[in-house]
Amino acid sequence: MSRLAGPSRQAFMLLRTVFTIAPILFGLDKFTNVLVDWTIYLAPAATAVIPVPAQTFMYGVGIIEIIAGICVALRPRWGSLVVAAWLLGIIVNLLVLGAFFDVALRDFGLLVGALALNRLAVASKK
Repeated sequence: MSRLAGPSRQAFMLLRTVFTIAPILFGLDKFTNVLVDWTIYLAPAATAVIPVPAQTFMYGVGIIEIIAGICVALRPRWGSLVVAAWLLGIIVNLLVLGAFFDVALRDFGLLVGALALNRLAVASKK
């Protein structure tokens, strides 16, 4: 039984839902590029470390994002930390790229939300 009630439970469910659905949808879009050409957000240093074409790199990113979303759905306590770490990686990538600082700032806000989900998930356990 959860220790959370009322607004705390609602916040937990809202964050859990968003951090489940968003990574899965964005992960799937890495294969279709319907929303955006994701490769424009990839720092060249990433493909220097993992020497594959940028789109192939994005396929791997998409798989990891889908897994992260599923982790949040099944085990929000540690899935939220996976998402937070992933968002930190995205922020570092954007800073290395030297562009899209607005997206990096947005992702920092999402990282804080993922950490808030973690704290609520911890509080909901006996």
